[in-house]
Amino acid sequence: MSKITADHLARRACIYIRQSTPDQVRHNLESQRLQYSLADRARGLGWQDVEVIDEDLGISGAGTHRPGFERLLRALCNGQVGAVFSVEASRLARNGRDWHTLLEFCSIVGALLIDADTTYDPRLTNDRLLLGMKGTISEMEIASFRERAQSALRQKAERGALVRRVPIGYVKGADDRIEKDPDVRIASTVELIFRKFTELGSARQVFFWLDQQQIQMPVARGPETSREVVWQPARYHAVLSILKNPAYAGAYAYGQSKTTVRLEDGQKRVCRSKQPRQEDWAVLITEHHEGYIDWDAYRSNQAVIADNENAKSASMRGSVRQGGALLAGLLRCGHCGAKLLAQSPSPGVIRYQCSGYVLNRDHPCCVMFGGLRADRLVSEQLLGCLAPLGTEAAIEAMESLQGGSDERIRQKALALEQARYDVTRARRQYDAVDPANRLVAAELERRWNLALAEEARVEAELAALQQRRESPLTDEQKRKLLDFARDLPSLWDDARTSPEHKKRLLRIALKEIVVTSEGETIRFVLHWQGGDHTQTEFSKIRAGRHRYVTDDEVVETVRALARIEPDARIAALLNRNRKPTAHGKTWTARHVCSLRCNHEIEVYREGERQSRGEVSVSETADMLGVTQTTVLRLIRLKRLRATQVCPNAPWILRRVDVEQWVAGRNEPTTPPTETSGQMSLEIP
Repeated sequence: MSKITADHLARRACIYIRQSTPDQVRHNLESQRLQYSLADRARGLGWQDVEVIDEDLGISGAGTHRPGFERLLRALCNGQVGAVFSVEASRLARNGRDWHTLLEFCSIVGALLIDADTTYDPRLTNDRLLLGMKGTISEMEIASFRERAQSALRQKAERGALVRRVPIGYVKGADDRIEKDPDVRIASTVELIFRKFTELGSARQVFFWLDQQQIQMPVARGPETSREVVWQPARYHAVLSILKNPAYAGAYAYGQSKTTVRLEDGQKRVCRSKQPRQEDWAVLITEHHEGYIDWDAYRSNQAVIADNENAKSASMRGSVRQGGALLAGLLRCGHCGAKLLAQSPSPGVIRYQCSGYVLNRDHPCCVMFGGLRADRLVSEQLLGCLAPLGTEAAIEAMESLQGGSDERIRQKALALEQARYDVTRARRQYDAVDPANRLVAAELERRWNLALAEEARVEAELAALQQRRESPLTDEQKRKLLDFARDLPSLWDDARTSPEHKKRLLRIALKEIVVTSEGETIRFVLHWQGGDHTQTEFSKIRAGRHRYVTDDEVVETVRALARIEPDARIAALLNRNRKPTAHGKTWTARHVCSLRCNHEIEVYREGERQSRGEVSVSETADMLGVTQTTVLRLIRLKRLRATQVCPNAPWILRRVDVEQWVAGRNEPTTPPTETSGQMSLEIP
């Protein structure tokens, strides 16, 4: 008795076709032909309306989103399908949920399930039992295959023998061993990336440097067995992937990604994510093969990359950014543990504030202080540590100045050698073809011309680099550089010194700075990279004051000079003694006038000095009838008492002292010299 009725034939027959992977779609063509042939069987059984559903080719059936299977279920629910054709149960579903959902729908609408051998009616108990067993067996079979395959892969990975694809800079050797690429240009480029990262401390800065110097990076294309290496401009993610890959440290790693499964809109969604912690990796074998860097350097690089992640700035230091705040990213509140944010309320002003207050306005601000004094205080601590290393740093700078230029020339020379090889290969291909075969010869000639043009371009770039090559430092330049090294504070305060370089030096030396506020005092605890800890503190600026405050010593000097000199002379004396204003400028009469007004210092009045009985050097010389030089000599010999407010200021004498000296003078007008040998003349 046939299970196919006229009602089934009146409806549509659906042929469901699926293969799990794109590789199966490309290569397992016999399976496709077998599934597509079910359409002929459906027509042979009497169906006129046959629909082939093949949207799910290359999609797994393990509960993921399958548009073809969903369209099949919608058609079943609408009563449009009389039979569903498939080679086997695993083609329809690989999990019990999808399979039993399909059976339930077919039993409700009276649709048949037909495979390569048998016709099943889900409404019949025996057929329902057989279909359920087939689905369960298919599910268990797939699970068993997957478990055995995963176990075999894990066992092979634990030996370090599971090598699917090696990164650029490596090749597969005998017995799937990982070996360095013999191409010198590829190896030197990879080594250059690691060297520049050690120098710059940022993957993004390495990318910018490569792009600025127009140094290309190698990229592997195609399958592992026949991959092709092409050279293209640097890309940030390519640089970052090289720096993060443990294979370049000679390590074999397996299980770096983690697979999680969750339900979204009733569908299973498989998500894969990287596991940053090395403890979570399934297999890690150090010293597995020859590396470009050692394992300690790799771990140090990962710590630097993690610190540069600005998205995690709440827990990390963040990358070095532009701006004058030297301690940005290094400060942490000692009260709540939050980071301190660097703010610039106005140009030239820096302020550090606890981020806990910014995120929660109800929480009082733990710490807030001006940044310029803090930057100067920590910079002095750093310069004190770097002072013994200044000369060595200068010598290394001399070497790196020449080395940077040589590195660019070397990379371009390797590119020229590669271009010449491409020209030679293109010429050999052209010479090997029959000249009469113009269809092939014309194309090979075009490739040869392109290779020649590329060779000429690279050769011109190399010549330009050699012309712009940094000339060796002269002896005078070396001497100046060493002088700078011996005077690090001057080099640090020089306006041409980049704040980014200062921040990088601070991050190299310091891990973190813990800040606490106690009354009117800000206390810093500096955690150095070597494990040492130092403490320093400074007082807060009182309310209503600012950092542009004239030094008290200068104020007192102006107060004293105002009794004997006008404002213009006072400004000249302060400038001669190298006493700048609060803003670091030179003094003018207007500046002195403003200072006097702020501190309520009266202006000098003509005749004020004479009313106090004070005389100048010139007035004393007139009283004594001698030159001013003689008066100065008397002052140095302490024959005449005189006072001086500050160095280079005029000497002030009391009229009474001068008159007493004149009255008691029993010596010649001109005082004797201090050299005793000139007081007598011996005649032999």
